[in-house]
Amino acid sequence: MALGSVDLSSVLGISSAGMAAQSTRLRVVAENVANQDSTGSTPGANPYRRKTVTFANGLDAALGVDTVKVAKIGVDSSSFPLRYDPSHPAADASGYVRVPNVNSFVELMDMREAERSYNANLAVMQSTRGMLERTVELLK
Repeated sequence: MALGSVDLSSVLGISSAGMAAQSTRLRVVAENVANQDSTGSTPGANPYRRKTVTFANGLDAALGVDTVKVAKIGVDSSSFPLRYDPSHPAADASGYVRVPNVNSFVELMDMREAERSYNANLAVMQSTRGMLERTVELLK
């Protein structure tokens, strides 16, 4: 019994780490979408730069297993698209404004993938909890 409960407890910890990582990913997606129209305020100023999330596995010493974690929140180094808007305060001498390198379609796909991963981890947690509850009922 003790070995099984430790294993099931580890499953809960692993799933919890996965949910936390995907929550961070969703937060970054939300930041990107919220700032997709944030331009500079002076000519030549850079607009908002899209953020990215990099995951890594790491040993959770308390659980004794590898779990996923956010390794870093970085930035997308792709170039800024230009939009012709000579009346904008950030327009250069040619009338072009640098706009954020945020693509709504990419953000939507990242959001959906994070949602699927979060839900998969949630399902694992629910299943594990049910197994633990049935085990406790058997021991009564």
